[in-house]
Amino acid sequence: MNIKELKDLIKNYAEQISENEGVEVVDLEIHPGKKGLVVTVFIDKDNGVTVKDCETFSRSLEAILDVEDPIKGPYTLQVSSPGLDRPLRDQRDFSKNLGREIKITTKEKISGRTFFIGKIIDVGQEWVRIELKESNIKGTKKTQRRESLFIPFDKIIKAQIYLG
Repeated sequence: MNIKELKDLIKNYAEQISENEGVEVVDLEIHPGKKGLVVTVFIDKDNGVTVKDCETFSRSLEAILDVEDPIKGPYTLQVSSPGLDRPLRDQRDFSKNLGREIKITTKEKISGRTFFIGKIIDVGQEWVRIELKESNIKGTKKTQRRESLFIPFDKIIKAQIYLG
């Protein structure tokens, strides 16, 4: 079994557990470590996850992995929160963060640039609309200009909550 197949299988187990535990599987990573593979599962829920949530989820997933034994050899299982500056990957992530400041890097220029900081003001099936804040200083007078910008999801390389 290759790493992608293993990742898909473990993610399937993790998502089954997430339904019972009331959490969402945000991401799953597998990479080599000093003593075998390191499997890291990132979970979240509306009011944030606690250490107890991570412990409970870890025990449940570990039990399934021990019984099903998809990982040949030693491994380390880590369960964690995605953090305050979590990445935003899909429409659901952007919708859950409506009104929050984010930073986005795009793979091609939109309105002449590839990096944006702004507040999410709307989300569609294939795009996010953010309100950019730009300060222009002319002499001693500071003016604020607000611009709304649509960014297609397929143009985004990286998006995450902006902690400014």
